[in-house]
Amino acid sequence: MTIRVLIADDQELVRTGFQMILDAQPDMEVVAAVADGAAAVAEARRLRPDVCLLDIRMPKLDGLEVTRVLAGPGVDNPMRVVIVTTFDLDEYVYGALRAGATGFLLKDSGPTLLVEAIRAAVTGDSLISPSVTVRLLQHLAKPKQGTALQPNDPLTERELDVVRLVARGRTNHEVAAELFVSLSTVKTHLGSIQAKLSARNRGEIAAWAWESGVVS
Repeated sequence: MTIRVLIADDQELVRTGFQMILDAQPDMEVVAAVADGAAAVAEARRLRPDVCLLDIRMPKLDGLEVTRVLAGPGVDNPMRVVIVTTFDLDEYVYGALRAGATGFLLKDSGPTLLVEAIRAAVTGDSLISPSVTVRLLQHLAKPKQGTALQPNDPLTERELDVVRLVARGRTNHEVAAELFVSLSTVKTHLGSIQAKLSARNRGEIAAWAWESGVVS
């Protein structure tokens, strides 16, 4: 399977660099590289790429708005979005995840994390830059603590363990290793968690964890 990727960034040098990295992967192909948010939406709808790689600050529509249009709540058949940006401001990270992004990376994260984030998005996993996760835990969780709605069907202790690891950016394989359970068990827990929280993806699970104070 070839992973088809759309790149949207207003800097030509960044677009070219990302395209070189991704096209060099045996399982990836860049199907479009555009310079603004409006073009990103148009090309994404036309081409239906497997992953949309978006910058935050772009002309016409910024990355958060593009994410909401392509992957946000209420969108039929939402696409997978990974945000890659220079700016690690808390409101950008939180806004991106709540808008439906499945990953958030800083541009200086390096090519390995970039490739891993795209592969993770395709498999329904999520990857968030470790430094970004630490910032969220330190600065975002505290003022939001206790504001999230609690599910009618409470999460079990094991499900809460999974939620905490997801909120720290762990992949399914990493969760399985840290909890000493099988990968299929992790996926079963995630399915139950998503149903209880009415969460559409791992990003929304992580956002709930920060809002509710489960991660502290």
